[in-house]
Amino acid sequence: MAGIGFELRRILKRDNLSSLIGAYGLASIISSGPWVLSVLGVMLIGIVSLTLAVRDLEIVQFLVSVTYLMAISLTLSGLFQHVFTRWVADRLYEKRNDLILPNLMGVLWLSTLLALAGGLPAVLFLLPGTSTMYKLLMLANFVVLCNLWPVTIFLSGMKSYFLIVGLFAVGYTTAIIASLLLSGFGLEGLLGGLLLGHALLLFSFLFTIVRQYPSDSPVKFNFTRRAQIFPALIATGLLFNAAVWADKFIFWFHPDTSQHVIGTLRASAIYDLSIFLAYLAIIPGMAVFLVRMETDFSEAYDRFYTAVREGDTLARISGFRDEMVRVARSGIYEIFKVQSFTLIILFIWADDLLSAIGISTLYLPMFYIDLVAVTMQLILLAIQNVLFYLDSRQINVTLCALFFASNIVFTITTIELGASFYGYGYAGATFLSSVIGLAMLSRKFDRLEYETFMLQGR
Repeated sequence: MAGIGFELRRILKRDNLSSLIGAYGLASIISSGPWVLSVLGVMLIGIVSLTLAVRDLEIVQFLVSVTYLMAISLTLSGLFQHVFTRWVADRLYEKRNDLILPNLMGVLWLSTLLALAGGLPAVLFLLPGTSTMYKLLMLANFVVLCNLWPVTIFLSGMKSYFLIVGLFAVGYTTAIIASLLLSGFGLEGLLGGLLLGHALLLFSFLFTIVRQYPSDSPVKFNFTRRAQIFPALIATGLLFNAAVWADKFIFWFHPDTSQHVIGTLRASAIYDLSIFLAYLAIIPGMAVFLVRMETDFSEAYDRFYTAVREGDTLARISGFRDEMVRVARSGIYEIFKVQSFTLIILFIWADDLLSAIGISTLYLPMFYIDLVAVTMQLILLAIQNVLFYLDSRQINVTLCALFFASNIVFTITTIELGASFYGYGYAGATFLSSVIGLAMLSRKFDRLEYETFMLQGR
């Protein structure tokens, strides 16, 4: 994320209202643009298809199929999300740029094999009663998505922010147009159009990366060397993504909260809509997260460790440490403050908002608790971000494991308690993980000077 911080700092140096608005606007686009475009693109395909010859059932099947593709591909790509980003950062520090492109290709080969190994049995045995074309399109979309997420994360490190958003817009515009043109083929036509859009995105991103990092070697697997990777980062990426989706899968497959859609795929109409709307509410908090964490905190972090490396006086090192702690705490507080203000506005206007988009106000209680839950998840992200800066890999693994386990236990428990408790399991898991995360981060800061000087040989 350091590259994002460089660009934000450049904008903020102008020190006026327009630069402040520009920085937060850029942060909103970077943090939420591709995700919002992805969600809106898929939703638009479903909405516009209602006006065509596509049956309502097929549109529901399409939306549910894509949701499963996104959930499972994001979880699987979590295996590479943190560990490969760290590997690339280490090679850039060593000025071994020639290794980056071949190893990215290695990641994509490995990701493709894992996607095929998991996806092929799934489409053969978990999608009974569906056409062969549907199964092939599901598998193809899954493989492309499993490769698209690592490439998107890698490209963001090249500071090509507007290019990413622009290509996402082009890719999903292509997906919408292609899906509509192929809508006469029903469900298979919609999935085919989406595949074209995702494939265009993937190859456009790869073309950009190849131009930036030319190499004579096509594929390398240096990133798999034990001495150059951190298994804790693999566990963190996998567990966090699994934790985010755990409550959704429980609601999808619990008999009291779900209904069959296609094959063995199920959905939960009572839960999915409110949590989807709640996630859109964290866009302001995500913008603050990027601006504060990737400008103020990264600068304070750099001053502290530069002083340590260059053998500065103990008094100055302690001062830089205190400043870094202050910046981290104020940054997390500002994220909480801005997101709380967003929640207050949404709480006031929630009734009118749901009515305007045609959703029953019976969803209001669950919508309220989901808004609180996603806010706590954002706080947890901020905490983990600081811990990544401090290289506290084991603490992050512990937090992700806690988030994953508590989300499962709390969600199952609250479902058994009845409909009035739906959503409280996810909220409880994010709250518990955030509170414990704050305590762990505070203890880490208290021991920072000791660990910096005394534990370097470990």
